[in-house]
Amino acid sequence: MEVHSTKAMAVRAVDLCVALLHEQPSIESVSRVLRAHGETGDLDLGEEDVMAMRAAAARLSEVLGAPTAGEAAARLNGLLAGAARAPRLTSHGGTTSWHLHVDSADDAPWAEWFLASSALALAVLLADHQRVPGGLCASASCGRPFMDLGGGSPRRYCSSRCATRERVAAHRSRAV
Repeated sequence: MEVHSTKAMAVRAVDLCVALLHEQPSIESVSRVLRAHGETGDLDLGEEDVMAMRAAAARLSEVLGAPTAGEAAARLNGLLAGAARAPRLTSHGGTTSWHLHVDSADDAPWAEWFLASSALALAVLLADHQRVPGGLCASASCGRPFMDLGGGSPRRYCSSRCATRERVAAHRSRAV
């Protein structure tokens, strides 16, 4: 998957949301996710960046948790109105392929970049698929965000592990 494709940016957003909201967020854990998604060089992340990115992740999770495409679109419109700037092309000084940014500058704060680029990617996917491009795991003990771009019925769980755990719990509750 191309690092700067819309789908790749949305997957990166979900992976960052998981790292920031469902694990112990740290400079190292966030850096690991960023590097896994193609960010190179000195990331220069600080604790304040991680906390600001965590707040952005909470807002993005609200989009993924929207019950309808209309509600997700309204949430995305609010995020884009507050976080996005005029689209611009960048190659980061020739170090990457050309790609679109909607943050204020190549050296914008991490949280601004994360929120603006993720909202744009999720908005494009919502427009392309006419549905929320992901969700929050329906398992009461999980709630992790996930991507869902497949056809057919929308996913309810982040993984087969969560789906199996819920199926077994439902089966056991019926057996009592």
